[in-house]
Amino acid sequence: MEFTYQAYRDMLNLLREQQYAFRQYHNYADCPRCVILRHDIDNSLEQAVNLAQVEAEAGVASTYFVLLRTDFYNIASSAGLRAVRRIQSLGHEIGLHFDETACESSGTIPECIIKECGQLSALLETEVSSVSMHRPSRMTLDADFQIPGIINSYDRTFFRDFKYLSDSRRNWREPVLDIIRSGGYERLHILTHAFWYHNTEQTLEETVRAFICSASLQRYRQMADNITDLASIMREEELSCASPKS
Repeated sequence: MEFTYQAYRDMLNLLREQQYAFRQYHNYADCPRCVILRHDIDNSLEQAVNLAQVEAEAGVASTYFVLLRTDFYNIASSAGLRAVRRIQSLGHEIGLHFDETACESSGTIPECIIKECGQLSALLETEVSSVSMHRPSRMTLDADFQIPGIINSYDRTFFRDFKYLSDSRRNWREPVLDIIRSGGYERLHILTHAFWYHNTEQTLEETVRAFICSASLQRYRQMADNITDLASIMREEELSCASPKS
């Protein structure tokens, strides 16, 4: 499967052809044949919005998990809030993508999750009641945390009763399309990362390099919003980025 928006649309169509109903973590229980689509936003809110639009056009609702603490984006900023609210307006749910390394030593992981869900709920002015783990440790994976009022997407239910498929590090470890096409599983749990998807196919290196290089332009435009006449100091055309090694 290619990492393009068209290939993603084709996967959604294939799921429909195989009569999978699209469900979320809160409403799958009464559906014997369904798929839960999950997206962890590790790097780019902008690309998450793009994928959310693709899904909305296909009439699909899924769950996007956002990091409350990350160096890559700030959901409390005006731009960050606009992006997250755009995803919500397209019919998708927002959940917490939880980084256990940011958990204060005085609190347990479930306590930290409850706290961050409350903070995210207050920020978005809507209830956040689901969580996915960001690069979880083996201890966290084995713990199978049961958190009052919050659905843990790493609950064993979603790995035991569902067939779990993931494109982590831009690599489907199992042939996702073949598995969908086979119809051999009544319930599917599919994790994708919007970061990897584009209009045209890009390699892992191209995607990562372009993202890193784009940070210069983003920082320039942020600076332009916060200083008078930035162009008299430095022009946008002066920005450069290292070329790939030959």
